[in-house]
Amino acid sequence: MSHTEPTAGRSGQQSNLLTVSGLSKAFGENVVLESIDLAVQPGQVTALIGPSGSGKTTVLRCLNGLETPDGGVVSIADGPSLDFSGQVKAKDLSALRDQSAMVFQHYNLFPHMTVLENVIEGPVQVKKQRKADAVRDAESLLARVGLADKKDQYPFELSGGQQQRVGIVRALALKPALLLFDEPTSALDPELVGEVLGVIKELADGQWTMVIVTHELAFAREVADEVVFMDGGVVVESGHPDTVLRAPKEERTQRFVQRLLNPF
Repeated sequence: MSHTEPTAGRSGQQSNLLTVSGLSKAFGENVVLESIDLAVQPGQVTALIGPSGSGKTTVLRCLNGLETPDGGVVSIADGPSLDFSGQVKAKDLSALRDQSAMVFQHYNLFPHMTVLENVIEGPVQVKKQRKADAVRDAESLLARVGLADKKDQYPFELSGGQQQRVGIVRALALKPALLLFDEPTSALDPELVGEVLGVIKELADGQWTMVIVTHELAFAREVADEVVFMDGGVVVESGHPDTVLRAPKEERTQRFVQRLLNPF
């Protein structure tokens, strides 16, 4: 599955598609993120791992504009560089949001819409794309993930794996610079996980730039260019998957990896 726009390769590219500096977020007295720094190059896959409550999903929601950070600077592709320590204009936040698309843990498909209607909703309503063009693109994307024959069905008629593949297609249809995945397989039955991970791996091979929150360490090791371990709202350790997942330096990372690899 190739990107609609050419992107740079995974190596030798110095400019970042995503730059995050000092990202912070609190809900009341609960500090969820504390000075998070991230840098993702075009075509790079970054996996965020860590225990529940470590702030991983909040990072994605801040990048996608679903949450407004309390501080820090975020820049994605051609969108504005926003400094959240000051006042951020609504139009600038919208421009930042336009650079990314989110694939949610629980699919978040519109139950009253068919598969095709779900996929074209964003391009037509948000991107103001001609409906005929949006339908053509949607049908092509659905065919690529093996769902061409499901376009007129409703979400309740699909398996969880099929619904998540529709969720991925819905994100791709927006033609974002950055794809965000929030635990895309955690709501699936074990036998359905592979079909969704296969689609994500194909996207990685196609040089899509992605940030993936996942607990699938074997998948992260295979697909990610960088693994970022978070705990307590901070980045504890980051680096190449072979380093972070096979020979982590920090004790907190070691405990987490061992617990996932040897749960009993």
